[in-house]
Amino acid sequence: MSLPHKQIGVAVIRNAAGEILIDRRLDRGDMAGLWEFPGGKIEADETVEACIAREIKEEIALDVKVGDRLILIEHEYPKFKVSLHVHWCDYLGGEPKAIECQEIKWVKPQNLGAYEFPEANQAIIDLIHKS
Repeated sequence: MSLPHKQIGVAVIRNAAGEILIDRRLDRGDMAGLWEFPGGKIEADETVEACIAREIKEEIALDVKVGDRLILIEHEYPKFKVSLHVHWCDYLGGEPKAIECQEIKWVKPQNLGAYEFPEANQAIIDLIHKS
């Protein structure tokens, strides 16, 4: 039996101070309460870049400029497989709102290790530290 496979657009959003935006998942479903980089499922008719811009607007009410691809991560969890299409994004405007999450924080890159993320996100954190 093959596992469901989710294609996810993920934003690593930087502000002018060089901080990275993270959000904490709702206390339900898979990986409840963990921190993550914002994003969501790519629709059938949409590009990764369009998905990221849409999801960030819908989930946290921010406008971003989607930039270069940071990494593509293929990861298998016990119940599903995921492809994370991760892009750098520049914060353009808006006041972050926790619409589809519990909490939002701007964090200095060196402090990301203090937050608990899903397994697949570790490669993103490692790359942020190198850049």
